[in-house]
Amino acid sequence: MNDIKKRLLQHNWQQAAASLNDHGYTLLKGMLTKEECDTLISAYQADDTYRKTIVMERYRFGKGEYKYFRYPLPELITVIRETVYPFIAPVANKWMEVLNITQRYPDTHTALKEYCHASGQTKPTILILKYGEDGFNTLHQDLYGDIYFPMQLVVFLNQPGEDYNGGEFVLTEQIPRAQSKANVLQPQRGDMLIFTTNFRPVKGSRGYYRVNMKHGVSPVHNGNRHTLGIIFHDALS
Repeated sequence: MNDIKKRLLQHNWQQAAASLNDHGYTLLKGMLTKEECDTLISAYQADDTYRKTIVMERYRFGKGEYKYFRYPLPELITVIRETVYPFIAPVANKWMEVLNITQRYPDTHTALKEYCHASGQTKPTILILKYGEDGFNTLHQDLYGDIYFPMQLVVFLNQPGEDYNGGEFVLTEQIPRAQSKANVLQPQRGDMLIFTTNFRPVKGSRGYYRVNMKHGVSPVHNGNRHTLGIIFHDALS
């Protein structure tokens, strides 16, 4: 797992922080190899890896299926979670500061987990999602409890244009007293997208104001699309 950690440590995190501040998301290209992506996809049918399976149509979340991992997580996922978090926690704390929110986040992911567990949020929120033809995900936010970290990430495990068509990642911003803005993204296999879970600050003429954000997936026209969702806080259930 040293390879993925090395790739992450070599990324330009100053540039990533600037993109998060300016746009609410940042793209890290080529973080996982094709072999690492294929391994995650092939493990989708494993019986002892997941704690819960959600059929999206049943809850009107969209069309597709996803599975929540159980603890202990696969080492690859733990390395990603623990390596990325310290680079984005300072951005999160700055957001809280400029919006006059008292919440602050610890420096390490281990400490964030302990904070969640002390409040009864003990279930991992890592999930792998599978969409087939016509699959989609409605706009939503991944909060899972009173304690939530304001950023999360998704790893794209298939190659658009080869494994599937359509299925763009959609990130919307609800600007106060204005219409919503949509960002439509189509990352490549192995790319990692870090984005806002709930809201981000935007500087206006009278200081910073809060812009609420949601994310989803547009319909897949054909093929199969898998992604790995890594949320940093744990869940109540």
